[in-house]
Amino acid sequence: MARRDSWPVDFAASSCEVARALIGVGLFVDGVGGTIVETEAYDESDPASHSYAGSTARNAAMFGPPGRAYVYRSYGLHWCLNLVCGADGAGAAVLIRALEPTAGIDRMQTRRGRDDLRVLCAGPGRLGQALSISRDHDGLPLDRPPFLLRPATTPRPVAAAGPRIGISKSRELPWRFVLAGSPFLSRPTPGRRQTGAAR
Repeated sequence: MARRDSWPVDFAASSCEVARALIGVGLFVDGVGGTIVETEAYDESDPASHSYAGSTARNAAMFGPPGRAYVYRSYGLHWCLNLVCGADGAGAAVLIRALEPTAGIDRMQTRRGRDDLRVLCAGPGRLGQALSISRDHDGLPLDRPPFLLRPATTPRPVAAAGPRIGISKSRELPWRFVLAGSPFLSRPTPGRRQTGAAR
């Protein structure tokens, strides 16, 4: 189990608390990554969550200790990175939807086949590809290599909440959190224009 004193946020907290707290935190995999600017919260009480129907071989990491990675494949194409949170066995995790790239940008550009920084990690599938996330990362602790999490800078960035993206259930829940005004989001928040946003 990850050591709580090594976490930049309290992964034992609820998924919404962790999703908000992760905005501004640095996330790196083998030295490649950047600042988290968009997250979504999921837990076992949520019909949109992979954990809603209980533990399976696919989602077992969600029911393990907090402070570990949960990785799944979306539509058979993209590996998506989630950070497990809540009490041990809670079935809760935070989907990392977007990063502002700051380290290993050349490697991200090669992996993605794109030069535009705004779209390197704008969306969970793009982020997974840019960080070279795979099933091999599923269940790994976040407090040791290949992962590195760095605390958010002070003062803490302001996060805005809104509905989650690409789900058909529980769409009314404001469980998406973003760095307000960031040009690196996967989509703008409702009612806000995002200049140069990835579509």
